Amino acid sequence: MTEKTEWKVLVEKPAPEKLKSLGVMNWPIWMKEVSVFDWSYDKTEVCYFLEGDVTVTIPGGEVTIGKGDLVTFPEGLHCTWRIKKAVKKHYKFG
Repeated sequence: MTEKTEWKVLVEKPAPEKLKSLGVMNWPIWMKEVSVFDWSYDKTEVCYFLEGDVTVTIPGGEVTIGKGDLVTFPEGLHCTWRIKKAVKKHYKFG
């Protein structure tokens, strides 16, 4: 099996129309306090940050995420989350 060497985490500031068309406000909410932890994605996750300040370390770099960001994490990604300000986000897997 070949290890993927380049990972892309998509971060965007979506228009309200996009959030509505995705149904984001109907997705479950996840909250987490200031912390550091490793995480692996067994499915693609799309999430919308209501609160927080996070740096996610991925192979080859870092991604900074905060309030108002719509983020897509790809299936198979192994990363480290560093939450600097408590997170509250809507999320959807698959």
